[in-house]
Amino acid sequence: MLQHANTTDVCADTVLTGLIGRGIGQSRSPAMHEAEGAANGLRYAYRLFDMDKPDMANLSLADVLDRTEAEGFAGLNITFPFKIEIIDHLQSLSDNARKVGAVNTVVFRDGKRYGHNTDLWGYAEGFRTGMADVALDRVLLLGAGGAGVAVANALFDLGVKSLWINDTNDTRRTDLVSALADRYGADRVSGTDGADLSSLNVDGLVNATPVGMAKLPGSPFPKDLLRPDMWVSDIVYFPLETQLLADARAAGCRVLPGSGMAVYQAVRAFELFTGIAPDAARMKRVFESLGI
Repeated sequence: MLQHANTTDVCADTVLTGLIGRGIGQSRSPAMHEAEGAANGLRYAYRLFDMDKPDMANLSLADVLDRTEAEGFAGLNITFPFKIEIIDHLQSLSDNARKVGAVNTVVFRDGKRYGHNTDLWGYAEGFRTGMADVALDRVLLLGAGGAGVAVANALFDLGVKSLWINDTNDTRRTDLVSALADRYGADRVSGTDGADLSSLNVDGLVNATPVGMAKLPGSPFPKDLLRPDMWVSDIVYFPLETQLLADARAAGCRVLPGSGMAVYQAVRAFELFTGIAPDAARMKRVFESLGI
């Protein structure tokens, strides 16, 4: 059996799932999924495949997919930095995954690998519950990677009128701007290399970069540009209180932590893995019980 951080003996009827990523040791997904599985009378195990761990050093993404599929896993969640790379290893994409161009959930079924994106709905649902009444005329999105493309589409679904996209990777930024312009209109999306952030005068900003994670501490946005009339959203949730959110709170901004997206994307992923509609409120309580 593939070795990973929390290997335990499992029964033959266990629903095996997991998460592939880097620096994911603080993920709350195992607790949420396993508690919801137990609540539904399932033997359910959720494993972490942290590609930063020494025992994973000689394994590729393809290796982990091949081995987990062979071991009878129901599926896997995918996180930084594999949400786009994973597509080359799949046979089918859902409409959401195709629209976004990124996958965060893979289901193994009938000898095929099906890619889904639950980040889009997860972010939108978290935003609707936590930021329903904020201004959405001008929004800045930091990050155009796998999570960023999902969040960008979610922001337009939420009613954002104009979206500015910043990413240190010029190609990734321009590719996302082009794709969104085709879908939503060229007059509604623009790219920025960061040089003109002070002049954008946005209503709010979203961090969809990995900056702020435990393995990448810091903030992706200058704190002196934060204004008390802005709202700030971060999709990072380990730690839950990122440097960006701490800076935003200190500046008087309304903030939205990454817990909403983390919970609601997990809700959809659980249903894809099991065919059972989970209790979102119960999964949220489990997430919150793990502290800050």
